[in-house]
Amino acid sequence: MGILNRTPDSFFDKGSHFEMDRFIVRAAQLVEDGADILDVGGVKAGPGPEVSLEEELDRVVPAVEALRSRFDLPVSVDTWSARVAREAFAAGAVLGNDISGFADPEYLDAAVEAGASVVATHIRLAPRVADPEPTYHDLVSEVESFLRDRIEEARARGITSNRIVVDAGLDLGKTPEQSLELLRASDRLSSLGCPLLLSASNKTFLGGVLSLDLAARREASLSAAALGISLGCRLLRVHDVAGTRRVRDTIEAVLTA
Repeated sequence: MGILNRTPDSFFDKGSHFEMDRFIVRAAQLVEDGADILDVGGVKAGPGPEVSLEEELDRVVPAVEALRSRFDLPVSVDTWSARVAREAFAAGAVLGNDISGFADPEYLDAAVEAGASVVATHIRLAPRVADPEPTYHDLVSEVESFLRDRIEEARARGITSNRIVVDAGLDLGKTPEQSLELLRASDRLSSLGCPLLLSASNKTFLGGVLSLDLAARREASLSAAALGISLGCRLLRVHDVAGTRRVRDTIEAVLTA
């Protein structure tokens, strides 16, 4: 899953792909590098200036339309807004990547109406809300229970199991050490019966644990991807598509030799 940010304040690219021409050039590079899915987001997950619903729609919907008209790949919309998801689905997106854990009560209905798939992500508080001291009694069990509940909620609303993806939400209300613990527990979370998505690429926990600036996290990101694959992660949301594919292909070659 290649990451495409239509945000002027992205933590990674700092808005360098916000303008539509640059956005399309970046998308073309991800496609050339071998992305299987293009994931478009219009609001960053962390704290920042307020983004209105209309502004998010203006950022996301034309981007989805542009991708669908140019590339023969499925498009995912990275939003926790049911309204944005609904309009993105109408524009051609087929996956709703919701880091809020379906906090918007209409989100699942929007997916059902469109026949879209969804990602259920664990978060302790909410998107855009700082969580400097996240506390858990039993981290892995609590995340596992949260995801199981979201799976059941999605099924109850009419989304079949083969259209539900789960994500442990690394960095989302977790300390660096807690994110590492959840990554190490990927084999347990992958047994929930739905594909497990890993979103670790260039994230803060890698920088925190290894004292790496953002520009120096490539190898750490690829290492996290390798570990995630070996522990059952089957979707990887990444900035470096070409490098991650080489990691995946190397693991496959070793295991099938």
